[in-house]
Amino acid sequence: MSNAIFKIPFPQNDPVKSYAPGSPEKAALKSKLDEMQKQVIDIPIIIGGKEIRTGDTENCIMPHNHKHILAKYHKAGTKEVNMAIESAMGAHKTWSRMNWHDRAAIFLKAADLLGLTEWRYTLNAATMLGQSKNPFQAEIDSAAELTDFFRFNAYYAMKIYEEQPLHSPFGMWNRIEYRALEGFIFAVAPFNFTSITGNLPTSPALMGNVALLKPASSSVYSAYWIMKLLEAAGLPEGVINFVPGSGSKVGNPVMDSEHFGGIHFTGSTPTFQAMWKTAANNLSKYKSYPKIVGETGGKDFVFAHRSADVTALGVALIRGAFEYQGQKCSAASRAYIPNSIWPTLKDYIISELKTIKIGDPADFTNFFNAVIDKGAFDTITNYIKYAKTANDAEIIFGGNFDDSIGYFIEATVILTTNPKFKTMEEEIFGPVLTIYVYDDNKYEETLHMCDETSPYSLTGAIFAQDRNAINLADKILLNAAGNFYINDKPTGAVVGQQPFGGARASGTNDKAGSHLNLLRWVSARTIKENFIPPKDYRYTFMLEK
Repeated sequence: MSNAIFKIPFPQNDPVKSYAPGSPEKAALKSKLDEMQKQVIDIPIIIGGKEIRTGDTENCIMPHNHKHILAKYHKAGTKEVNMAIESAMGAHKTWSRMNWHDRAAIFLKAADLLGLTEWRYTLNAATMLGQSKNPFQAEIDSAAELTDFFRFNAYYAMKIYEEQPLHSPFGMWNRIEYRALEGFIFAVAPFNFTSITGNLPTSPALMGNVALLKPASSSVYSAYWIMKLLEAAGLPEGVINFVPGSGSKVGNPVMDSEHFGGIHFTGSTPTFQAMWKTAANNLSKYKSYPKIVGETGGKDFVFAHRSADVTALGVALIRGAFEYQGQKCSAASRAYIPNSIWPTLKDYIISELKTIKIGDPADFTNFFNAVIDKGAFDTITNYIKYAKTANDAEIIFGGNFDDSIGYFIEATVILTTNPKFKTMEEEIFGPVLTIYVYDDNKYEETLHMCDETSPYSLTGAIFAQDRNAINLADKILLNAAGNFYINDKPTGAVVGQQPFGGARASGTNDKAGSHLNLLRWVSARTIKENFIPPKDYRYTFMLEK
């Protein structure tokens, strides 16, 4: 089960394609986009490798053209969930006992299929069409990052299996066996990253576990193509079961099962907390204590010192706040800017934001696309409406929105005089950046304010050329961000370079894309083998003088 003779070389990050004019990848992606948006596919539930159709269906639509249907998907209920659990536990008997390198080979093959074949354009096109990402945002997510998850996780798994006790005295052998958990893992995925949807069930599966994957209702389309990719890579039936559906109809029977072994979750903080409470209340039902791993909300900051490079700061704010319409848990949502550089920064940001084009991601000249659905559109625009009527804030750019064709919201910048303003504290998950301008002489005081303003602790950035200012921010903001950036935007963590996760209300900080996450999906067994066991119960201290 843990033969570590087989070696996986340390991986290289998958190269990100540029999709430059005239490039073969641009032509391939445009062709795939044209092909896929002309089809309306039927997406089944997948249990034990079998396709199941319930007739209870929902549509997968384009957020940027919500009248365009890409697919209809069948929704799972209690019956299908119980079937999936039974299938998973059946697969567990052989999958959990398979040699680690045989399991790793499947995901390494998936990485090569995704990175080197037409699968790259299928996943990218599915993400662009179904989640309204521009080509670059899709490329770094559904192609490069998911490929990296598959490759790096396989390498980290090998390193875990190699980790053994340092000492075995003469006459005995000490060793550790890294077993799969006894139950199944419930992988609950968000809409915003295809790579996360792929990683949530596969990282536990790599370690010998079985899983039920519940994708977000607004990203079932790309999740289905991930399942087909894993099928093409040779993943055995029942190891990962695909159960799209409503949260309660899927989640309740899952967490009521005695075989529930853990949650691998990315999504909202309230949902994660509710699931944790449910698991706690059901502890007496479970065969073992479930592993609970979650990455949740964020209210991510950019903090500038008066010594900051203003242009670099401006680019970081635009990219950090507005790439993928701000729908990243790591997106820059609040900024603290010293008064001395604010006029220059303001002019730069506004002049650059005026050049942003918004529209269909199939038009590669658009930087900005649609937010995911009607619910998100309403939530985000309510914050904008609130700011428009507030006495202690003003919108200095954007603030317009239109959902007649797609769910489009302009990049919006709010300036507030109140560091505790609503949009400085609450997660919005949209293209809204709130800026608070502080007195240069109150740098340290405002750093403390930044640390204490939000319940979250996911990402944050400090911009400064003065090293003393950087060091002070590093100390005061020690617990304010699980991923901390110096002179860089607070988004774009790369597998193998910046393991990702946050604490406080942002999650359990188990660092996706590292060995730390994989360790959560094993149960270690220590084995001591005595080659020369004692033949007498008496110890030497018992001997007479």
